[in-house]
Amino acid sequence: MEHALSPATLTELRRPRPYPAVSVLTPTHRREPDNAQDRVRLRNVVAEAKRQLEADPAVPRERRVDVARQLDAALTEVDLAHTEDGLVIFAAPGEHQVWSLARAVPERVVLSDTFLTRNLVSAQAAERPFWVLSVSADRVTLWSGGADRVAEARVGGFPLTRSRDNFDAERQERIGDLPSTFRDEDTRHFLRDADTAMGKVLRHDERPLYVTGETAALSCLDEVGGVTKHAVHVPHGGLAHGTPEAVWQAVRPLVAAEARRGTDSVTRELESARGRRAFAAGVDEVWQNAREGRVRLLAVEENYRVTVRDTGGDHLTPAASGDLDAREDIVDEIVEQCLETGADVRFVPDGTLGDADGIAGVLRY
Repeated sequence: MEHALSPATLTELRRPRPYPAVSVLTPTHRREPDNAQDRVRLRNVVAEAKRQLEADPAVPRERRVDVARQLDAALTEVDLAHTEDGLVIFAAPGEHQVWSLARAVPERVVLSDTFLTRNLVSAQAAERPFWVLSVSADRVTLWSGGADRVAEARVGGFPLTRSRDNFDAERQERIGDLPSTFRDEDTRHFLRDADTAMGKVLRHDERPLYVTGETAALSCLDEVGGVTKHAVHVPHGGLAHGTPEAVWQAVRPLVAAEARRGTDSVTRELESARGRRAFAAGVDEVWQNAREGRVRLLAVEENYRVTVRDTGGDHLTPAASGDLDAREDIVDEIVEQCLETGADVRFVPDGTLGDADGIAGVLRY
């Protein structure tokens, strides 16, 4: 199952497909007893997707069989023992993908000529993704981080490795392993290559970067590096050969501190916007400004969800989940719209926005 949404991957997902491109969404659960219902619910929503394929006269039989086969293949790839808060299946002629999201999604089936991506975009923004680069003299490992975990990222040529056979053992014994190793020109060249590779990854998918390693390794990167020189350094060795959990525990305090600073910054910006009348609050007001591209900063409480109805394109009014014309993922829609127009989107802890009812924005004009 997929987790990390890079800009290139998003562009590919948004590419038009031969009709039908099927998007299947369903909420999932991380723990018992709630997750007991997930298997049945998933099979039911996939069956509904097949029913809609069967009933759609615009879908030729050969294409219907192909997409139904893709849906079945996607089902076999779902690992319900490791699901998060939402699951998205994309299926089109000749292809399928399964995405696990750390954010709830409404249950729905959509047939179109593109995949429905707004829930993925919103989940990615809520994750506050970051990179961790763990360096040692013989291995450099890249980790992709989110709100509560890291996982190894095999992109950009990572992990980088080299043989220890050519290390100068006599000099290491005479001077001491780490200092001599990181003064060695071959090691410096190895770390310089890692820095170059990391630069390419950041150009492809820009995120905050943490670098872990022994003090000597971090000092060497300061001397030879470019992008890694300006990253947050975490003096912790052994993580290039470590486990995801060990890496997460090493960077977790810094990630949490950065999140607190970010929340404080958002609160100050919203208060300032109130004073100069550049402030929008509540889903209806924010939605109207988002459609006009006026939102510069969007703040959303982490678990804020609301179901609404669009009354003729002018205003949103409350609706019940399951109503025929209900929009159950309007918050994700607003997040995607704001990101599309260049807004800074921040998810903040529940209760942070006070009387703004879960969602607020700073306006451009």
